[in-house]
Order: sequence, then C-alpha cells, then structure tokens
Amino acid sequence: MKRKAWAAGLLMVLTGWSTGSAVAQPALREVTFGTNWLAQAEHGGYYQALADGTYERHGLKVTIVPGGPRADNRMLMSVGKLDFYMGGSLIQAFSAVEKDIPTVVVAAHFQKEPQALMSHPGQGLDTFQSLKTSNDIFLSKSGAATFFQWMKAEFGFKDEQVKPYGFNPAPFIANKLSVQQGYVTSDPLVIEKAAGFKPNVFLLADQGFSTYSTTIETRREVVEKDADLVQRFVDASTIGWYNYLYGDNTKANALIKRDNPEMTDELLAYSVAKMKEYGIVDSGDAQKLGIGAISDARVKDFFDKMVKAGLFKADLDYKQAYTLQFVNKGVGIELKK
Repeated sequence: MKRKAWAAGLLMVLTGWSTGSAVAQPALREVTFGTNWLAQAEHGGYYQALADGTYERHGLKVTIVPGGPRADNRMLMSVGKLDFYMGGSLIQAFSAVEKDIPTVVVAAHFQKEPQALMSHPGQGLDTFQSLKTSNDIFLSKSGAATFFQWMKAEFGFKDEQVKPYGFNPAPFIANKLSVQQGYVTSDPLVIEKAAGFKPNVFLLADQGFSTYSTTIETRREVVEKDADLVQRFVDASTIGWYNYLYGDNTKANALIKRDNPEMTDELLAYSVAKMKEYGIVDSGDAQKLGIGAISDARVKDFFDKMVKAGLFKADLDYKQAYTLQFVNKGVGIELKK
C-alpha cells in the first residue's frame, strides 16, 4: 500500500496535478486594443499575435475592437474604455498634446504612412512635381487639412486645385487629368480592377512626408503605472508583425475576414506585397532597431515640417507626444526571413 501511495504521489508531481501547480499559473491579463478602421492587412500584425498565441505567451488576453465609420476608438482609449489604440499619423499625437489630452505613442509599426496620390499614366502627370498642373486633385476633408497643407508648403500646390473626394473612384477614373488620394496598399488595385489600368502611384512618405503611422497609443497614466503591461503588449505586437510579414499568416487573415467579411484574399495578398515592396513596416530604423522603431530625429523632422505647413506652433512641446521607452530593442528581429 505504501508503494502504491508513493507511486501516486510521484505521478501527481510529474503531471503537475497539484494545488501548487495550479496556483503557479498566472491568469492572463485582459487587454483591449482599438483599431482605427475595419479589419484589413494593414492591421495584420495584431491579428497575427492574436491568432498564433503570441499575446497569450506574453501573458495577455487581447480583444481587438475594430474601428470604422461609426466608431471613435481614439476617444474610448483616451477616457479609459480601451487600453490601447492604433493611431494614424503623428499629427493626431501632436494634436493631443496641443489639446492637453494625456495620451502617448509607445510604438510605431509603420515606418511610412501608406498615404499616396494616384494619376492616370501618359497624361503629363507621371512625376510627383507634375501633379501641380492638375486642376482636379480629389482629397478628403482630412487629407486637405493635413498632408495637403504640407504639399502646399513644400511644393507649391494650391487650394484651388482641391476637389472633394467622397471615397468613390468614379470621378477620378472618368477624368484623365485628375489626381486622387489613396492608400498604396489597396487603392491602386481598386482602380486597376474598376478601370482596367494601373495608375501612377506616388507614396507621400517617399516625397518627404516623414510621419510614422499605425502607432500604438495609450494613456500616460498607463505608461507611468503599468509599464510592464505596455512593454508586453508592444513586444507581442511587434513579434506579430514579423510573423505576419515573413511567416504563415493564414490564421491571421482568417480572423481579419471574420471581423470584416467584405475583405478578400486577393486584397489581403496585394496589401502584404505592397507593404513589403514600399517598406511600409520594415525599413529605415526598423531594419536595425526592430519593427516599431521611433527616433527623436525623425519625430523632430516631421514636427518641423508641420510647423512650416501651419498645423502647429513652434513652441508646442511635441516630445510629450511619444516615448522611446518601449521600442528600439530589436525585439523579434531574428524572425525575419
């Protein structure tokens, strides 16, 4: 009987079936992350980290809350209803400082904003500078208020060239002398499928629009009181981006299509290819410091351009908009193939 009892005790130790073993397993920390638009490949690193268990391995149970035309996830994050938010360009982050909203950028997963301008080929609009000759540049209200102000200051574009863009490509397709804004990761494909031609594509980042994009933002109090949580979320998301771009992203794409049923495999594949081609995620400082990298010099360069464009006053304490505390550590860089 003693031999059997000893054997049973040994089995419990080997299988981990004991009260002590159960207590030793920490509970996953629940985290909410709001994106700024409907699920797409441009959000792929976060869905990858969710799909392949990277978040769980970092002790996190992450819920991705998709954005969209009726969502205001930035506001929800700023008032504590979401833990993290996927920001756009640094203009939003500078504006938060200007308005005394205590949010901070903790990582920048896009080294280049995908914003581009498109034109018809063979119509005298085949260089970025030549776009200044078009009298019909279709821009959204936000585009006209942000990057077009930089285009005016840097290249001499004029307000009278702007026409309202309602996110319908038909006016651009019909007017061969027009120009339209779009994301380099998706809109050229939309034009090609709808009109049967490949548009000229001019990525604004390659013309000097030096903002970071697809940032991770959170409230300053989270950075100050729960830095370990921020670090784990940033690290896991960064690893997710490496695996999404260079590994098997099948499961991540399935989650994207679950959250956005209108998404297609063709567009997902196109977007991933263009992110690689243009170095949207993995270029510049990210190649040495890891995806998500931020540099003081780069932020200052963009801020100075926005001051020149009239968006902000030169005395704004723009350094309050971001921190280098959680990035530039080479996390996940070994996963690149």
